[in-house]
Amino acid sequence: MPRKPQVSVEPRDGGRRWAVQTDGTQRADYLHDRKSEAIARARKLAGNKQTELVIKDSAGKIVGKDSHGNDPRQIKG
Repeated sequence: MPRKPQVSVEPRDGGRRWAVQTDGTQRADYLHDRKSEAIARARKLAGNKQTELVIKDSAGKIVGKDSHGNDPRQIKG
């Protein structure tokens, strides 16, 4: 079964703007001046699409992931 595309928060313009982008698209879904605004919008979008949210820092390194929807892992706790 193919995986659903992830929604990511990425830096643009050297970290001055933040993009909310879905995997496989050419353009950003949304652009924000603040990272916190981009994360809030991305959480909503990932929840609607029931997919994973990936948050990157200003260098483009992954700093967090959050699953929205069906999580197949069976971990207690």
